[in-house]
Amino acid sequence: MAYVSKVAVVGAGAVGTAIAYAAQIRGACRELALFDLNAAKVRAEVLDLNHGMQFTPMARITGSDDLAVCADADVIVITAGAKQDPGQTRLDLAAANVDMCRDLVPALVALAPEALLLVVTNPVDVVTYAALKFSGLPAHRVFGSGTVLDSSRLRFLIAEHTRVAVQNVHAYIAGEHGDSEVPLWSTATIGGVPVKDWTGNGVRALDEEVMAQIHHQVVSSAYEIIAGKGATNLAIGLAVSRILEAVLSDEHRVLPVTSRLDDVHGISDVCLSMPSVVGRTGVESVLATPLSDSEMAQLTASAEAVSAVARSLGL
Repeated sequence: MAYVSKVAVVGAGAVGTAIAYAAQIRGACRELALFDLNAAKVRAEVLDLNHGMQFTPMARITGSDDLAVCADADVIVITAGAKQDPGQTRLDLAAANVDMCRDLVPALVALAPEALLLVVTNPVDVVTYAALKFSGLPAHRVFGSGTVLDSSRLRFLIAEHTRVAVQNVHAYIAGEHGDSEVPLWSTATIGGVPVKDWTGNGVRALDEEVMAQIHHQVVSSAYEIIAGKGATNLAIGLAVSRILEAVLSDEHRVLPVTSRLDDVHGISDVCLSMPSVVGRTGVESVLATPLSDSEMAQLTASAEAVSAVARSLGL
């Protein structure tokens, strides 16, 4: 019998449904299960998705307010939890969402003992660390969406400034998915040309001022979107679908997901984003991407900020 991939999405709010919608459109999996405590909401979302099945790759989409709908999933995507309010930082959410994981994560592991856990709930670095602790799983099987979206925002802004297709920009955000995140300018390139050397298309060079403006926009964009429409959901839906494809197709793709670091640039025992090779077993390796002295200092500070929150919650 052919292998059938199953993804379970925990939480049918704005983010969970956007992930399901993107995964359906892109054909990321053959089975998609949604769980939410609100039975009417999850039933409505599943009906809505199924009604568009004629126009997408074939998949079986189910949903329930019973956690058993997640049984035997290959990947469980956790989006449930308190959401970020306007003006609130991701780290402010930590206590409530870590507490949610204490019972939820062991229950999910019992239902799908072979599953990878992909955490999207914010603050994603702290919640990923908590999920790893509460799951009892090997570190490579529990990881978070991290700075995959932040890196996409960075690439978009570089592409917009230089008038080059975003697909030709290679640049990463590392560290916390949040205010202390670190743009890795020293290794960022456009078509193989370091961004700091870019002079094409008659645009202003990416000098220190421009890079600072772009970094500020990356950090502040989520706050702007939340203030305007209540949640960031569409781009994270696409980002998580891309992670799911890398896993389920065993692509060995480099993505800046968050996972527990083990002596990466001297940083250990904290979940942070670094460019990492992602495949069917989860995080296959974390790349020790070259850093400038400034980037190293910023990454260390980011690790300390995330660790402090984790420690304050007894993790």
